[in-house]
Amino acid sequence: MMLEPGIEEKTFYLNLGPQHPSTHGVLRILLEMDGEFIANSEPVIGYGHRAHEKMAELRTYQQYLPNMGRVDYLHALAYNHGYCLAVERLAGIEVPERAEFIRVITSELNRIASHLLWFGAYLLDLGAFTPFLYCFDDRENVVDILDRVTGSRLTYCYFRFGGVRDDIDDEFIAGCRAFITRLRSRWQDYDDLVTKNVIFINRTRDVGIITPEQALKYGVTGPCLRGSGIPYDIRRSEPYSVYPLFDFEIPIGERGDIMDRYVVRLREMEQSLRIIEQALDKLPNGPIMAEKVPKRLKPAEGEVYAAVESGRGEFGTYIVSKGDTKPYRIKLRVPSFSNLSIISELIKDTLVADMVAILGSLDLVIPEVDR
Repeated sequence: MMLEPGIEEKTFYLNLGPQHPSTHGVLRILLEMDGEFIANSEPVIGYGHRAHEKMAELRTYQQYLPNMGRVDYLHALAYNHGYCLAVERLAGIEVPERAEFIRVITSELNRIASHLLWFGAYLLDLGAFTPFLYCFDDRENVVDILDRVTGSRLTYCYFRFGGVRDDIDDEFIAGCRAFITRLRSRWQDYDDLVTKNVIFINRTRDVGIITPEQALKYGVTGPCLRGSGIPYDIRRSEPYSVYPLFDFEIPIGERGDIMDRYVVRLREMEQSLRIIEQALDKLPNGPIMAEKVPKRLKPAEGEVYAAVESGRGEFGTYIVSKGDTKPYRIKLRVPSFSNLSIISELIKDTLVADMVAILGSLDLVIPEVDR
């Protein structure tokens, strides 16, 4: 930049990432600094781009299923659910009730695992190590339960068009009930360690405020939107599967700051426990797969959009079919991409230390952005 004679440039540039623990993936944010304060910023994405949407055009509907566990690896079962839901609507496949219950149970367990990982890793970003150990101790219990029925611990590919791959048994149900009791006994520990911690309060209260107007303007969804006081949750606002059968609340915040986003996620885990408990109590008998689902799907020409509530917000799958065994086009609407778009406005005129806290509070999964 050319300067007039006698005028000094007061700002300098600082790279955050693309390889940095606090970016939770290969995300680069170019910061223009005025001393310790951020004057301007620009998120730079694409370092881990894998062309998931293009790959869909080269694979059959069934062959594309494993990709869902790689887009958002922290809540892969929600992505399993969203993709299967779209294909089932396109192909007119009816899912048995027991399979729908199993989908909800496993998806909610996976949501808890996702929130626990965010919880622990975020506190690690802020310099607190002990909560990380507590969170991963609890998360290992969830992963063990899911591993037993899915065969995986992270990148799940458990759902099938018309149902699920394997049924759950009494040992799985007993494990779920034991975990529900265990996690409910931990809320006091988490409150004492984090929620009531004066250092955490000072780092998060009135920092990184997302107003309802900003959230709607940028298409923010999930806990980041609900933290700003807007009770939009697809499980309730645009119901799918058997979620209408369960009684649960939609936690919301008041200020829209980091603390509210943290509290919303903490309360969401309790609501997930409520949903799982009700689903186990009401679990019906019956088949876990629809009858006569072809091994090579060939939906009629048309298009469909289906959305589910993932751990980070609205995940939507848009499919265009030309009557072939492969999708003509697939477009994935991922929450992290929209939630990241607000970051430049959110961190303007803040300190770098606050910027790390704000970025972490959005719970971004960068492979989801670089899909």
